[in-house]
Amino acid sequence: MGGEESAVVVVARLMELAARTAPKGKGTDVLVTRILTGDELGTLARAMREFGEQKGYSFFLRDAANIEESDACLLIGVKGKVHPGLNCGGCGHATCDEMLAARGTSPGEGSPFSGPNCVIRMADIGIALGSAVKTASIHNVDNRIMYSGGVGALNLGWLEDSTVAYAVPLKASGKNIFFDRTH
Repeated sequence: MGGEESAVVVVARLMELAARTAPKGKGTDVLVTRILTGDELGTLARAMREFGEQKGYSFFLRDAANIEESDACLLIGVKGKVHPGLNCGGCGHATCDEMLAARGTSPGEGSPFSGPNCVIRMADIGIALGSAVKTASIHNVDNRIMYSGGVGALNLGWLEDSTVAYAVPLKASGKNIFFDRTH
């Protein structure tokens, strides 16, 4: 691994730290993170291609190529069934207990994320992702938040107890590989 690639891994660790320390509903940490390098990037890309081909989603194939070209990738998942007990109704159910009772009834078969999910936890993952990519930006590492990479990670079982996940691939190069993409 070269100097720039090693630096990207350091930034990935700092991004993981930023996600971990980001504010969370009622102060409960429900994030699951993992940093990928080397062969793990190819494994994730294969899982993304498989899902994309099954569903006819060409953007999964494009994103998989980006993952393979990356120096590292931060995965961030959230335990969306862990609720703060606020009974806010944001999940579409009157109470947190009703949300938990509805688990597995939605979404349909073959959907990549399992639900319903606590809306507070969905905000938690959004804030964590924002904190992570801000950190990458501060350190001038190109990145992109990818739904498709999160789906691949969940299909591989890499983020235990996560109901929703995203991937943030990272690359240090003269041209940002995550923009001006072909499909």
